[in-house]
Amino acid sequence: MQIRFLGHAAVHLTTAKAAIYIDPFLTGNPLAPAGAADLPCDFILLSHYHSDHLGDTVALAKRHKAAVLTTNEIAVELAGQGVEAVGMHIGGHKEFPFGQLKLVLAQHGSGISGGLAAGFVVSADGKKIYFAGDTALYSDMKLIRQLWGPIDVALLPIGSHFTMDAKDAQVAVGWIDPTYVIPIHYDTFPPIATDAASFKRSVESTGRSQVVLLAPGSTFDL
Repeated sequence: MQIRFLGHAAVHLTTAKAAIYIDPFLTGNPLAPAGAADLPCDFILLSHYHSDHLGDTVALAKRHKAAVLTTNEIAVELAGQGVEAVGMHIGGHKEFPFGQLKLVLAQHGSGISGGLAAGFVVSADGKKIYFAGDTALYSDMKLIRQLWGPIDVALLPIGSHFTMDAKDAQVAVGWIDPTYVIPIHYDTFPPIATDAASFKRSVESTGRSQVVLLAPGSTFDL
């Protein structure tokens, strides 16, 4: 399994059976690497409908004939734009060719009337990846490991302003106890500028999780 960071909260996940974009905000993303929109695509996971997460979802889905996996309200909206979308909701899980997808709560606006923001737990290739999406710290994060763990990689926002900050993210790491942490949603724009190196030192001082700082375009192999 390979995780490629595309800047902001955009990720490209390659499993043994599928290539997956998560929140593919590429056009207008100042950190998106060249060629980010040209990667293979079988599925797109969309956590919510804010423009910095929706991004290139519609264009990529149509170009690659890829299904978008998201919450039901967003799936209905995307279907109206001619996109194949599978609507799920918080707490639900479903098997796909790459493995299992579980939708979990994210404490954040959805960007669409009547909707909820989501996070994802992806189980594939014998690994579990938790993509928190845009979220505040909330106590039910303790259930991530208890119900669906152990978590191999947690992708957590640390930029503050719109999501939890690095201090709150460190608390989340303690609750989730992943093997690796990849910070997301920071440094894209001035309001979310963050000292990621300090976050890494603080987390790793506990002697538990390892923080992997990925420059946009770089990859992490599990």
